[in-house]
Amino acid sequence: MNDNFHEQLITKKQKGNPLVIRIIVVVFIILFLTIGALFLGFLSIIIAVVLGVTAYFYIFPNLSVEYEYSLVNHELDITAIYSKSKRKELCSFDIKEAEMIAPKGSSKLASFKPVKTCDYTSGEGNAAIYSIIIFLNQQMYNILIEPDEKMIAEIRPWMGSKFSQF
Repeated sequence: MNDNFHEQLITKKQKGNPLVIRIIVVVFIILFLTIGALFLGFLSIIIAVVLGVTAYFYIFPNLSVEYEYSLVNHELDITAIYSKSKRKELCSFDIKEAEMIAPKGSSKLASFKPVKTCDYTSGEGNAAIYSIIIFLNQQMYNILIEPDEKMIAEIRPWMGSKFSQF
């Protein structure tokens, strides 16, 4: 069987320094605990524990995000990996159903008016970003990805005139 398979990992540029953000959150919780103990007593301990658990499960994992593109034949799966441990599937679609694939900012994309834009890129300024215009759930989406040359070479034969290099 001749299945095409390509996998690519993109590390999202972090906004700010994650270590500094972690330190600020921990210092805030400790300050809340010490100052809150004067006014709230034992209740401040419970609130500080809830804040700590919330930070541990919701803030800290989102400081390190990677996107994984898996292209199997013409099926593209995009998954987010948080803190190199937790995976969440973001979207999956048949690349042949795309209306257009072109570099971000291309004039060929001007006629499309997507309802929602999903950015699954690193956020680097000099990266080669491609827009995939596709209907998902009866709405037009603009999905932004950073494919490497091998992925582009695998997508191009399926798309024909719907794929633009310019």
